[in-house]
Amino acid sequence: MTRIREHGVRVVGDVHGDLNAFRHATATDRFVIQLGDLVDHGPDSAGVMELMLDLLETHRGLFILGNHDRKLGRAFEGRRLRRDPPLEETLRQFSLPEYEGLQQRTYEAIAAAPAWLRLGRALFVHGGFHTAMLSEPPVPGLGEMSAPLSRALFGETTGRMQPDGYPERRLTWINRIPEGMTVYVGHDRRSTDGRPWRRMGRLGGTAVFTDLGAGKGGHLAWIDINDF
Repeated sequence: MTRIREHGVRVVGDVHGDLNAFRHATATDRFVIQLGDLVDHGPDSAGVMELMLDLLETHRGLFILGNHDRKLGRAFEGRRLRRDPPLEETLRQFSLPEYEGLQQRTYEAIAAAPAWLRLGRALFVHGGFHTAMLSEPPVPGLGEMSAPLSRALFGETTGRMQPDGYPERRLTWINRIPEGMTVYVGHDRRSTDGRPWRRMGRLGGTAVFTDLGAGKGGHLAWIDINDF
């Protein structure tokens, strides 16, 4: 893309309805790659999606499908799923008169959003890396679950729950990232110093975790990349 060649990329972590922070993050000439979970928890998920749709329609950015985005899309389809308070609040916002027509546009964007994206030696995904992402195109995010799609949306889980009620996750997938490749993810809040958290795997690849808790009492992170 011309914008990427001329201005580079801005990678933006989980937004979770923090519209004010997302406005700051997208005030750039760089091409924006948002790593998923645009909605739920924060004060204005509908406003965040409206801004993301503007970036899509003006070819200034895209978003990778996150698990919360997928859940919203499936709710729009009328599927039976667990209706937690953050999702209920997001659905309420989309029903407001000022957002008339936004639900259909959002659904179409979610249905079309890639589950992962590779640009040169960089790979962008919400939850975690799977080796199939090196050779296979992203699968439809609202379709049937597969191992690569599950990894893309949820990372790698142990099957156990943590005391905070969230699934316990492990990071062995980092050891499968090839040497020289960087995988940018959201989803998993690992940082302890307010900056994106980096970890190198055994093969020499690197994972960069960008979720710093926006919409959940933390803040929104973004990283500017010039070279691929």
